[in-house]
Amino acid sequence: MNIEKISQELLARARQLDNPRQILRAPELKKLYQVLPTLPEAERAEFGKKINGLRGELEKLIQVLGAASEDAAVEPLDVTAPCGVNQPLPQIMTADHGSRHPLMTEMERVIQVYNLMGFRAVESRQLDDDYHMFSSLNFPVGHPARDGYDTFQTEEGFIPPAHTSTMQNRILREGKKELEAGGQIAAVSYGRVFRNEDLDATHEHTFYQCEGVFVSRDATLGQMLAVLREFFETYYGQKLKIKTQPAYFPFTEPSLEFLIEKPASLGGGGWLEMLGCGMIHPNVLRAADIDPAKYRGFAWGGGIDRLVMLRYGIDDVRHFESGKLRFLKEFR
Repeated sequence: MNIEKISQELLARARQLDNPRQILRAPELKKLYQVLPTLPEAERAEFGKKINGLRGELEKLIQVLGAASEDAAVEPLDVTAPCGVNQPLPQIMTADHGSRHPLMTEMERVIQVYNLMGFRAVESRQLDDDYHMFSSLNFPVGHPARDGYDTFQTEEGFIPPAHTSTMQNRILREGKKELEAGGQIAAVSYGRVFRNEDLDATHEHTFYQCEGVFVSRDATLGQMLAVLREFFETYYGQKLKIKTQPAYFPFTEPSLEFLIEKPASLGGGGWLEMLGCGMIHPNVLRAADIDPAKYRGFAWGGGIDRLVMLRYGIDDVRHFESGKLRFLKEFR
C-alpha cells in the first residue's frame, strides 16, 4: 500500500472537516493497522514506523487547526474605539452582590470614635519621601533606629511609608497657626503602610495604621492615657484595665508601649500590647517650626488590622489581603 499517497489524502481531508479529529477514525487509517500483522516480519517494523509517522502528522495538524479555529472565534477588541454611550450597558454583577471589606468598615469605626473625641482625620499617603519618613521624626541620617524600619524604596528615592507617622510633620505645620492663636492640634492620620516582612499569622508586608497627634501648651501623659483608654473602651464596648511599659521610639520621649487587658470577647485575662506612644520629642516639634519651650504634645500609633483581629477573633492577619470570598462573606 502507498502510505505516502494515503497520507496526503488524509491530511487534505482533515483541513476540510469541521471537526478535524474525525480523521483519526478514517477507514484508510484503520485499514493500515489491519494490514500491519499480515506483512512479513522483516517489513513490519518499517511499515509500523510509517503508520505512526502518519498518525503523528495528523495529530499535529489537528492541534494547529484547532488553535486557528479558537482564534477565529474570538472577536478582536478595538481599544481605540469610542465608548458607545447610546448602547445598552453590559450585564454585570451589581454592587448589592458584594460587601465592604472588614478593614474599611472598621477603619471608619475607628475614625468615628476619634472624631467624637475632637480629633480630625487625615488620610496618609502611599508614597512619600525620606524627610517625612525619617528626618522630620528625629531619625538622623545613619541613625541605627532607621534599621528597624526595613522599608521598600523606588529607584527615584521615594518610600512607600512604613508608618502613618509620615503625616505628623504636615499635621503639626498645618496646625501651628491655630496653636499660636491659643488653640490646640488634635488629629489622627490613617492609611496603608508597607514593610519588608516575613509573612506569618501575625505579620504582613501590607497593613493599615492609625496615628494620633495632640499638641497644646500643657499636654500631659495623663491626658494621653485618658484618650487611649477612652478609645479602646469605646471601640470594644467594655471597661478595660490598661498599663504601660518603657519603650524606645526616636520621635517620642519618654516612649511607652500601651497595653490593655484582653477583651471579654477573647475570654479575658492577660495583657495585649496595642500600640506605641509617648510625649512628642522636642526635635520633632522644632522640625515643624513649633517652639518646644512653649508647647508640648503626645502621639501614638498602632495597627488597624490587630484591632479588627481582636474584635472578631480572627487568627491570621493574612486573611485580610487574601481575597478569599469564604472569609469576606463572614462580614456581609
